[in-house]
Amino acid sequence: MTDELSADSEHGPASVLIIEDETELADMYAAYLPDDYDVEIADGGEAGLETLDDEYDLVLLDRRMPVVSGNEVLAAIEKRNLDCRVAMVTAVNPDFDIIDLRIDDYLVKPVTRAELTETVRRLLKLDEYNDRVNDLTSKKLKRNVLEVEKTQAELADNPEFERLNREIADLEQEVDELATELDIEDDGPTA
Repeated sequence: MTDELSADSEHGPASVLIIEDETELADMYAAYLPDDYDVEIADGGEAGLETLDDEYDLVLLDRRMPVVSGNEVLAAIEKRNLDCRVAMVTAVNPDFDIIDLRIDDYLVKPVTRAELTETVRRLLKLDEYNDRVNDLTSKKLKRNVLEVEKTQAELADNPEFERLNREIADLEQEVDELATELDIEDDGPTA
């Protein structure tokens, strides 16, 4: 199971911040995650606000905590423009207010190991997918510029252009594989 959940080695181990005011639950969630993850626990919303920074790929966040709620932590993540995925892990049943929350998933306690690890795996895989789509789009745009500005003869004889086309083909395959894994119906970038 560790291989399924491991972060992309290109970006190092996944970093997860668990913000939970119930110590036993936070410890249990941390124990659910693979050992090769960098996992930190913040005991409640106040500690979460102090700990939050750009280093985290994913935040597992309780919604109902004393003093500083999960919603307040979400507002801070948005205000600080932090680039992380957020999964609410809470005993609060969802209502229509979740539509406007900056979250990627919502799990209602009690949460099983399988539910938590699948959510973490999927959200990290979604980040990898988005990164690959961005890379692919950038490379396709560069190819388009060269195809407009250079002659067919110049393009045909250029090893850098050949390399760019190979990289595009490899990225297209990676994006397709990740989309299949994530069950995303997307034809990828069209640039």
